[in-house]
Amino acid sequence: MNDKTLYTLLVYSENIAGILNQITAVFTRRQVNIESLNVSPSSIEGVHKYTITAWSDEDQITKITKQIEKKIDVVKANYFTDDQLFIRETAFYKLSTEMVFGNPEICQVIRRSDASITEVNPTYVIVMKFGITEDILKLYHTLNDYGCVLQYTRSGRIAVTRSTQEQVSEFLDERENSHV
Repeated sequence: MNDKTLYTLLVYSENIAGILNQITAVFTRRQVNIESLNVSPSSIEGVHKYTITAWSDEDQITKITKQIEKKIDVVKANYFTDDQLFIRETAFYKLSTEMVFGNPEICQVIRRSDASITEVNPTYVIVMKFGITEDILKLYHTLNDYGCVLQYTRSGRIAVTRSTQEQVSEFLDERENSHV
Protein backbone atom coordinates (compact mmCIF):
# COMPACT_ATOMS: atom_id res chain seq x y z
CA MET A 1 0.00 0.00 0.00
CA ASN A 2 3.08 2.28 -0.10
CA ASP A 3 2.04 3.86 -3.42
CA LYS A 4 -1.48 4.59 -2.15
CA THR A 5 -2.82 7.61 -0.29
CA LEU A 6 -5.76 7.83 2.09
CA TYR A 7 -8.33 9.99 0.32
CA THR A 8 -11.53 11.38 1.77
CA LEU A 9 -14.47 11.78 -0.57
CA LEU A 10 -17.20 14.23 0.31
CA VAL A 11 -20.32 13.30 -1.62
CA TYR A 12 -23.55 15.30 -1.49
CA SER A 13 -26.80 13.78 -2.66
CA GLU A 14 -30.51 14.12 -2.38
CA ASN A 15 -31.97 12.00 0.40
CA ILE A 16 -33.12 9.13 -1.82
CA ALA A 17 -33.38 5.47 -0.82
CA GLY A 18 -30.77 3.32 -2.56
CA ILE A 19 -28.21 6.03 -3.31
CA LEU A 20 -25.78 4.67 -0.69
CA ASN A 21 -25.79 1.32 -2.48
CA GLN A 22 -25.11 3.04 -5.81
CA ILE A 23 -22.18 4.99 -4.35
CA THR A 24 -20.56 2.00 -2.65
CA ALA A 25 -21.02 -0.09 -5.80
CA VAL A 26 -18.63 2.25 -7.63
CA PHE A 27 -15.90 1.33 -5.14
CA THR A 28 -16.73 -2.38 -5.41
CA ARG A 29 -16.52 -2.37 -9.22
CA ARG A 30 -13.07 -0.75 -9.03
CA GLN A 31 -12.02 -3.14 -6.24
CA VAL A 32 -11.25 -0.30 -3.81
CA ASN A 33 -12.05 -1.01 -0.18
CA ILE A 34 -13.89 1.66 1.82
CA GLU A 35 -12.04 2.31 5.08
CA SER A 36 -14.77 4.37 6.73
CA LEU A 37 -18.16 5.74 5.82
CA ASN A 38 -20.29 8.32 7.57
CA VAL A 39 -23.64 9.60 6.31
CA SER A 40 -25.56 12.51 7.78
CA PRO A 41 -27.74 15.43 6.76
CA SER A 42 -25.66 18.34 5.46
CA SER A 43 -26.10 22.02 6.23
CA ILE A 44 -28.33 22.24 3.13
CA GLU A 45 -31.93 21.10 3.59
CA GLY A 46 -32.73 17.90 1.70
CA VAL A 47 -29.07 17.16 0.93
CA HIS A 48 -27.11 14.40 2.69
CA LYS A 49 -23.33 14.31 3.07
CA TYR A 50 -21.32 11.10 2.71
CA THR A 51 -17.79 11.14 4.12
CA ILE A 52 -15.94 8.18 2.65
CA THR A 53 -12.29 7.25 3.14
CA ALA A 54 -10.36 4.86 0.93
CA TRP A 55 -6.74 4.03 0.13
CA SER A 56 -6.09 4.62 -3.54
CA ASP A 57 -3.91 6.37 -6.07
CA GLU A 58 -5.00 9.70 -7.50
CA ASP A 59 -5.88 8.33 -10.94
CA GLN A 60 -8.21 5.70 -9.46
CA ILE A 61 -9.84 8.09 -6.95
CA THR A 62 -10.43 10.64 -9.72
CA LYS A 63 -12.26 8.00 -11.78
CA ILE A 64 -14.31 6.89 -8.77
CA THR A 65 -15.28 10.49 -7.98
CA LYS A 66 -16.35 11.14 -11.59
CA GLN A 67 -18.43 7.94 -11.67
CA ILE A 68 -20.15 8.85 -8.41
CA GLU A 69 -20.88 12.35 -9.66
CA LYS A 70 -22.65 10.87 -12.72
CA LYS A 71 -25.32 9.31 -10.47
CA ILE A 72 -28.55 11.19 -11.03
CA ASP A 73 -29.25 11.90 -7.34
CA VAL A 74 -25.69 12.98 -6.53
CA VAL A 75 -25.36 16.75 -6.34
CA LYS A 76 -21.55 16.99 -6.02
CA ALA A 77 -18.56 14.77 -5.23
CA ASN A 78 -14.97 15.76 -4.47
CA TYR A 79 -11.93 14.02 -3.08
CA PHE A 80 -9.39 15.44 -0.67
CA THR A 81 -6.17 14.59 1.12
CA ASP A 82 -5.95 15.00 4.90
CA ASP A 83 -4.16 18.36 4.73
CA GLN A 84 -7.16 19.86 2.87
CA LEU A 85 -9.68 18.96 5.57
CA PHE A 86 -10.46 19.40 9.24
CA ILE A 87 -11.00 15.80 10.41
CA ARG A 88 -12.26 14.15 13.57
CA GLU A 89 -13.42 10.75 14.79
CA THR A 90 -14.93 9.57 18.05
CA ALA A 91 -13.89 6.46 19.96
CA PHE A 92 -15.37 4.58 22.89
CA TYR A 93 -13.24 2.38 25.10
CA LYS A 94 -15.01 0.07 27.57
CA LEU A 95 -12.50 -0.67 30.33
CA SER A 96 -12.52 -2.90 33.39
CA THR A 97 -13.51 -0.75 36.40
CA GLU A 98 -11.39 -2.87 38.73
CA MET A 99 -8.29 -2.42 36.57
CA VAL A 100 -8.81 1.30 35.94
CA PHE A 101 -9.19 2.20 39.59
CA GLY A 102 -6.64 -0.39 40.68
CA ASN A 103 -3.90 1.18 38.57
CA PRO A 104 -3.52 5.00 38.80
CA GLU A 105 -1.35 4.98 35.65
CA ILE A 106 -4.42 4.12 33.55
CA CYS A 107 -6.30 7.22 34.78
CA GLN A 108 -3.20 9.31 34.03
CA VAL A 109 -3.06 7.94 30.50
CA ILE A 110 -6.73 8.83 30.01
CA ARG A 111 -6.21 12.40 31.28
CA ARG A 112 -3.00 12.96 29.27
CA SER A 113 -4.75 11.86 26.08
CA ASP A 114 -7.58 14.40 26.53
CA ALA A 115 -10.12 11.60 26.77
CA SER A 116 -13.02 11.72 29.20
CA ILE A 117 -14.69 9.17 31.41
CA THR A 118 -18.39 9.29 30.55
CA GLU A 119 -19.76 6.42 32.65
CA VAL A 120 -18.61 4.41 35.62
CA ASN A 121 -20.30 1.37 37.08
CA PRO A 122 -19.05 -1.61 39.12
CA THR A 123 -18.17 -3.62 35.97
CA TYR A 124 -16.88 -1.16 33.42
CA VAL A 125 -15.78 2.40 32.72
CA ILE A 126 -16.63 4.09 29.41
CA VAL A 127 -13.96 6.43 28.08
CA MET A 128 -14.66 8.67 25.10
CA LYS A 129 -12.09 10.40 22.92
CA PHE A 130 -12.46 12.82 20.02
CA GLY A 131 -9.53 13.26 17.69
CA ILE A 132 -7.61 12.09 14.70
CA THR A 133 -7.20 8.41 13.91
CA GLU A 134 -3.58 8.24 15.05
CA ASP A 135 -4.35 9.65 18.52
CA ILE A 136 -7.36 7.38 18.94
CA LEU A 137 -5.34 4.30 17.98
CA LYS A 138 -2.43 5.36 20.20
CA LEU A 139 -4.74 5.51 23.23
CA TYR A 140 -6.25 2.14 22.31
CA HIS A 141 -2.83 0.47 22.10
CA THR A 142 -1.69 2.04 25.36
CA LEU A 143 -4.83 0.94 27.21
CA ASN A 144 -4.68 -2.49 25.59
CA ASP A 145 -1.10 -2.89 26.87
CA TYR A 146 -2.52 -2.54 30.40
CA GLY A 147 -4.96 -5.36 29.58
CA CYS A 148 -8.00 -3.35 30.69
CA VAL A 149 -9.88 -2.99 27.38
CA LEU A 150 -13.15 -4.94 27.31
CA GLN A 151 -14.49 -3.36 24.08
CA TYR A 152 -13.38 -0.70 21.65
CA THR A 153 -15.02 1.04 18.72
CA ARG A 154 -14.48 4.18 16.71
CA SER A 155 -16.70 6.14 14.39
CA GLY A 156 -16.20 6.86 10.75
CA ARG A 157 -14.47 10.07 9.90
CA ILE A 158 -16.30 13.36 9.83
CA ALA A 159 -14.73 16.16 7.85
CA VAL A 160 -15.20 19.68 6.61
CA THR A 161 -13.07 21.47 4.07
CA ARG A 162 -10.72 24.19 5.22
CA SER A 163 -12.44 26.66 2.86
CA THR A 164 -15.05 29.04 4.28
CA GLN A 165 -17.94 27.50 2.33
CA GLU A 166 -18.75 23.94 1.37
CA GLN A 167 -18.04 23.35 -2.32
CA VAL A 168 -21.53 21.99 -2.78
CA SER A 169 -22.88 25.41 -1.73
CA GLU A 170 -20.84 27.09 -4.46
CA PHE A 171 -22.03 24.47 -6.96
CA LEU A 172 -25.70 24.94 -6.01
CA ASP A 173 -25.34 28.75 -6.22
CA GLU A 174 -23.82 28.46 -9.70
CA ARG A 175 -26.53 26.05 -10.82
CA GLU A 176 -29.29 28.32 -9.49
CA ASN A 177 -27.77 31.40 -11.17
CA SER A 178 -27.49 29.58 -14.51
CA HIS A 179 -31.25 28.86 -14.43
CA VAL A 180 -32.20 32.50 -13.81
